[in-house]
Amino acid sequence: MRYFSKIKILMVISMLLFNSFALAAANLPNFTEVVKITKESVVNINTTQTIKKKIPNFNFPFGFNPFGDFDIFNAPEQYQEYKSKALGSGFIISNDGYIVTNNHVIEKADEINVKLYNGKEYKAKKIGRDPLTDLALLKIDVENADLKPLKLGDSDSLEIGEWVVAIGNPFGLESSYTAGIISAKGRDLGEGPYDNFLQTDASINPGNSGGPLVNLKGEVIGINTAIIASGQGLGFAVPVNTLKNILPQLKKGIVKRGLLGVQNLQELSSEMIKELNLNIDHGVIINGVIQGEPADLAGIKVGDIITAIDGKPMKTPKDVINYIGNQLPGKIVNIEILRVSVDGKIERRTFNVKLSERKDLTQEDIESQPIVVTSLTEDEKKNLKLDYGVKVAEVKPGTNIHRAGVRKGEIILSINNQIINNEDEFYSIYGKIEKGKYVVLRLYSKKGYKTIGFTKDQ
Repeated sequence: MRYFSKIKILMVISMLLFNSFALAAANLPNFTEVVKITKESVVNINTTQTIKKKIPNFNFPFGFNPFGDFDIFNAPEQYQEYKSKALGSGFIISNDGYIVTNNHVIEKADEINVKLYNGKEYKAKKIGRDPLTDLALLKIDVENADLKPLKLGDSDSLEIGEWVVAIGNPFGLESSYTAGIISAKGRDLGEGPYDNFLQTDASINPGNSGGPLVNLKGEVIGINTAIIASGQGLGFAVPVNTLKNILPQLKKGIVKRGLLGVQNLQELSSEMIKELNLNIDHGVIINGVIQGEPADLAGIKVGDIITAIDGKPMKTPKDVINYIGNQLPGKIVNIEILRVSVDGKIERRTFNVKLSERKDLTQEDIESQPIVVTSLTEDEKKNLKLDYGVKVAEVKPGTNIHRAGVRKGEIILSINNQIINNEDEFYSIYGKIEKGKYVVLRLYSKKGYKTIGFTKDQ
């Protein structure tokens, strides 16, 4: 009797488990409709880059040539060319042939070929690129082609846990689909000032870059961009609303951004709110104002707390950076400020500020600089006990900045008393200094702090 009772119990448990699994399976979404909506809209991008490799000459030591003026061993520099090919993804957004992809997929390409779902191939032109968001716009010349553009959704309305599908050509495997959920929003990977990635566990691999991340309606809610190679289930996409904000400018070939001219922004903590007796629940503290820029000219000061811009609450530094970065130069923004005086007096003020234009150096500009820097990671900041600064990655020998004593591995904290938070700020501020002008750097290394000055190279 006991034996049969155990079997009955096991049967009941098995039935319950089967029913629960069946119920769970019944509640899973059916992705076949997503495939039908999107399959003809995703493209394969094949790029070719011509790379010149220097062929080294044989040079005698100490400059001595036993053959005298016979210069066979000191011939002019020669280069060997070879072709480098790469694969990526993209998606059609209009009937007249506009295609969205990642900037890193096509930025160095000399030739771009786009293959559609039906197997037809077209040469594509670069229309616009934006390295700061890693987005790019291509165009193929098509006549009477039955293109299937994808609808752009709303990434702001996404909820964590929502189902999504990543589409692209991972490792050259065309029209691959992977499903997952939105794992997080607003991720900052330290890639640039406008990092605001969607995180998903939908599988993303090399070759997926530039392909769409879509919702169950087949609407684009992100552009697949990055992975963390050492992790699993860690894929990242640029929110589609970022694309929508800059798309009109991409079509014109260049993206311009507004500049407020504030630095070293800091989120207002609950402890600060309590200590300062502030009647607010959010805000962003300004710890640096760039002389001569819009904020300075409008009267905004170090220590002011931004609570809102154009009526939108500003809770984190990213809120301020992204909002200002999405505005065009010349736009007048309304900034609500809370100012706390030394004697504790709290004053609410409003400033109408006309934004200037943010100037960012191109990769070519950066490579031509006498110094190369990288942003500090959060771990580096923690280990160094620093809140800001950039690390020197390379200094070209023979330049004034090298003669002044700047060396690889040192941390540059400020340029002419302007605090440097990341590499973009460094290149922007350093790039604006005219050649021949005097530059003062504040640095930190294992030996401690030091201040140096030099004339910027001609």
